[in-house]
Amino acid sequence: MKAIVLKQTGGDLEMKNIPDPVISDHEVLVRNHAAAINPVDAFVSHNEGALKGILQPKDGEDIIPGWDIAGEVTAVGQKVTQFKPGDAVFGMVNFPGHGKAYAQYVAAPENHLALKPAGTSYEAAAAASLAALTAWQSLVTYGNIKKGDKVLIHAAAGGVGHYAVQIAKHFGAYVIGTSSAAKREAVLGFGADEHIDYNSQAFEQVVTDADIVLDSLGIPGHLDRSLAAVKNGGRVISLLIFFSDEQKQQAAAKNVYTHRLSVVSNGDDMKSIAALLEQGQLHSGVSQVYAFEEIAKAHQQVASGKTQGKVVVKIP
Repeated sequence: MKAIVLKQTGGDLEMKNIPDPVISDHEVLVRNHAAAINPVDAFVSHNEGALKGILQPKDGEDIIPGWDIAGEVTAVGQKVTQFKPGDAVFGMVNFPGHGKAYAQYVAAPENHLALKPAGTSYEAAAAASLAALTAWQSLVTYGNIKKGDKVLIHAAAGGVGHYAVQIAKHFGAYVIGTSSAAKREAVLGFGADEHIDYNSQAFEQVVTDADIVLDSLGIPGHLDRSLAAVKNGGRVISLLIFFSDEQKQQAAAKNVYTHRLSVVSNGDDMKSIAALLEQGQLHSGVSQVYAFEEIAKAHQQVASGKTQGKVVVKIP
């Protein structure tokens, strides 16, 4: 099969012919049709410490980046009960760990996948994996979102953000999204009730009583501002920055729950996302689809930090 392998950290990617993967008892073999590209993909490809800590390759094996897949099951392990050959599936595979998504065939644990809704394209399904899971686990698993909550979502037009807006609206929340002015209509189009232009407004002056704040930015001081925007007894979920001891004390003084999220593969969560896709309550904002051989360009686009929605690679 063809796969994209990382020759060395620094983002040096090349297409290579390698043997098809061998599946274990609880894995399925997926003929992959699309892989979503996430900021973490580019990050581990350029950072040796992140590569070892997140992707965790074994000595001597080909390093195949990526975790988000969407394709067709071609074979199943002896103890697989959820899927059969011919099923269309999608999910975030083996995160953290070696997902090996940039390949024509992927060995995937059955409990990391869900059935792809018939009305959802492979590209849109692949997009709704790591980013959608991150939004789901932030708001549902750790945010305990409920109807009537006021939810502040940063970078609301981005990969995680645009799913978070839609998921929050599904639960009946009042959603405020931040972005640049250029992405205002996109944020409102995803369902946000209110938009804040971070260039012209200090969000913590506009919002001081949020029930949940989802902070996906790595800007110094930004997490302090998010803590100022949450109400007493609220919740702040951070995706990039760990809370300092001082910030934890500040949060405790307001009885604010804090959590630095590390998304994990979870088939049950994927099934919840699949249900929202099937019901039309969640859709993927795919801004660009690249050819498989254009993977380096896709990485450059995602690494720019300016992408609206998701970037996907189509696998022949």
